[in-house]
Amino acid sequence: MLYLRPYKRTDAKTIISWCENEDIFRKWTSDRYDSYPINEDDMNYKYFDCNGDCVESDNFYPMTACNENGIVGHFIMRYVDSNPRILRIGFVIVDDKKRGHGYGKKMIQLALEYAFRIAGAEQVTIGVFENNKSAYHCYKAAGFHDVHQEQQEVCELFGENWKVFELAIDRKEYFSITE
Repeated sequence: MLYLRPYKRTDAKTIISWCENEDIFRKWTSDRYDSYPINEDDMNYKYFDCNGDCVESDNFYPMTACNENGIVGHFIMRYVDSNPRILRIGFVIVDDKKRGHGYGKKMIQLALEYAFRIAGAEQVTIGVFENNKSAYHCYKAAGFHDVHQEQQEVCELFGENWKVFELAIDRKEYFSITE
């Protein structure tokens, strides 16, 4: 059984260990950290001391996904532009050794459950790099749909332009899938 709980400082060591190379790290964090690798203090500083780089106070909610054997995944949620109706999921990562067991999809489904049933969101959004096909398919399987973008966001990493696909799901869509 998979469940969510608030992120704890001690989770950082496990989560960071999943980033075996900078490519994995950047697919997880984009350009939000200046250097690679990071350590637990770096992650906890960003999360607790910098509020996840959110300008608004109390707008950064890191979560950890666990099963009976321990931590299997992690993500954050934040309100978009301090709008309490739109939640954004980010920093999604699953232990690579546990891929293929449905943990990513289940973790995202639990995040959506929280967003719509507890936080009262009207919409949840998520972004994914075009070169992260497995994450893209995971989000689509969880119910997200592609959002038309007038101008696609691009992030320069490794001297390349990584395109970001935007996805969303609204409250009505979510409840039509789950009920």
